[in-house]
Amino acid sequence: MTGSDYYIPALTLAIALVVKLPSLWRSWDSPMSRSIFAIIVTAAGGFVFGAPPTVERINRLTGVPNISALIVYCILSAFSCASLVLLMHWRGGPEGVIRRHTRLWIAATACAMLTFSVLFALSDAPVERQRDLDTYYVSTPFIREMIVLYLASHTGVCLVVITKCWRWARELEAGWTRRGLLALVTGYALSLSYSVLKFVAVGARWAGTDDWDTLSTDIAPPLAGLGAGMTTMGFLLPVVGPRFSSMWQAWRAYKLMEPLWHALEPWNGIGTPMKIPKWSMFEMRATLRATEIADRLLNLAPYLDASHRAAAARYVEAEGYDHEAALIVTEAATIHAALATKTIAWADPDRAPVRVEGGEASLHPVRIAGTYRLTELSRQFSKIKSADLLVGAATSESN
Repeated sequence: MTGSDYYIPALTLAIALVVKLPSLWRSWDSPMSRSIFAIIVTAAGGFVFGAPPTVERINRLTGVPNISALIVYCILSAFSCASLVLLMHWRGGPEGVIRRHTRLWIAATACAMLTFSVLFALSDAPVERQRDLDTYYVSTPFIREMIVLYLASHTGVCLVVITKCWRWARELEAGWTRRGLLALVTGYALSLSYSVLKFVAVGARWAGTDDWDTLSTDIAPPLAGLGAGMTTMGFLLPVVGPRFSSMWQAWRAYKLMEPLWHALEPWNGIGTPMKIPKWSMFEMRATLRATEIADRLLNLAPYLDASHRAAAARYVEAEGYDHEAALIVTEAATIHAALATKTIAWADPDRAPVRVEGGEASLHPVRIAGTYRLTELSRQFSKIKSADLLVGAATSESN
């Protein structure tokens, strides 16, 4: 792996942190917010400090060969601790139990990091190893124990998280929380593979062969990087997923309402049309467009022909539409008939739109209320406009 293989994921995580930082700052009193912050920072830090160019610079700046390995071990231990703490708060439970378990994990992580530091200080590792420290020093006193302790603790954390997340995911229906849990299972499974491969390479060295070193130097690091990225994504999905889903649904509704919105432009009324700023949120855009459509439909209502509506209602009944769909399709056909046939004659300046007796009653307010109904109304209107089917049926029966 080259430096870019580490720095690009780190940059991606940094961007995610910048985007998420305002909301984390507003809710900083929440343990979950602090845990998410710690996860993103430590994940990015693991990539940065694990990159070979960074390893070389840190070793040169400090004058201590291989001290970067100690730093990476401590950062990844903090990442594992933050993940467990967030998982406990995410899962919920008695506040006292969560607080006690949180303190226990933080204390255990602090002890592990202190032990790593002591073992590294006692060891003699003068030769800098940027990629194969685990296998090169696997028989060297003290640093050997540091390597084994880290791999053992990392393996234990992976097994705990995988078990907890899998059990919890099986209790949930489809949703962002379940997706996040499955992403965590995948991420920690990759991290577990990293530990297993490292252990295999270390065991092979103890057995007197270096034929398995490639597992530690070439295969395990990419798995660890991918696992850290998946783990971070797993924790972020339940937080940012609903927001992105809401934005997508709003944007989709905004675009789906466009055909009906354009068709009703002549019925905007005497007021100044609303202007939607380019920087407006998608939800605001969809709401404003729905409001404009509803206003234009109310202006059009007196010119709707009840006979068109009756013919369309008979058509959808014959086609076997369910009640909700039948209402929307009937309304869409009635609107299209009013816009496309003799009821409105925009092409002839001498002819004005004809008010239909009792026309206002043919457009029930319930049927045009809400962004969802207007979205469906516009979608059906677009289909009917293309096929021109129901308008023809309505017109023939009304004449």
